[in-house]
Amino acid sequence: MRAVARWLNRISSGRLSPDTVTIFGLLMHIPIAVLIGLGGYNVLAAVMLVVFGLMDTLDGELARLQNRASERGMLLDASTDRMKETLLYVGIAYALAQGGHPETAAFAAAACGASLCVSYVKAKGEAAVASSSKHIPHAQLNRLFKDGLLTFEMRMAVLTIGLLTSQLASAAACIAVFAAGTAIGRLVRISKAL
Repeated sequence: MRAVARWLNRISSGRLSPDTVTIFGLLMHIPIAVLIGLGGYNVLAAVMLVVFGLMDTLDGELARLQNRASERGMLLDASTDRMKETLLYVGIAYALAQGGHPETAAFAAAACGASLCVSYVKAKGEAAVASSSKHIPHAQLNRLFKDGLLTFEMRMAVLTIGLLTSQLASAAACIAVFAAGTAIGRLVRISKAL
């Protein structure tokens, strides 16, 4: 993605901002969610998820290349990641509710909740550490509690596999269970760190 960032920066003469890439990536998750919800377009949705998921890396590479990396950009990136996930789980819930076993739509709600908990625990942990007497640079703080089995990237990988294999209910259930475990694990590690 570094090479793509260099290319985009060169052809735009440095006018393409990382925030524009972030917002574009978010907006492109709307048609992905619609394709998932409609059903029958899982392969296309999976391909789009991979392509536009890579934009999550591209905006950071572009920010570093243009020397625009900032706390504001990190906030926008993290916030839009949560919005993208929510959109995707709404599409999954709709698709599952329309299927032969509508009760499986609850898996999508559980996956969404557990995924948001992973990020919430990380954000609250960062805030707690930042407000303590420990002085850690924000970029290092951002990576401090980014561990666990089902990080954002892994959740998107599980979802992509679920789309490609037409196993959305299983993918959502897997995300719900392992994301909950990731959130609990992070909570324990952050509590020990504090």
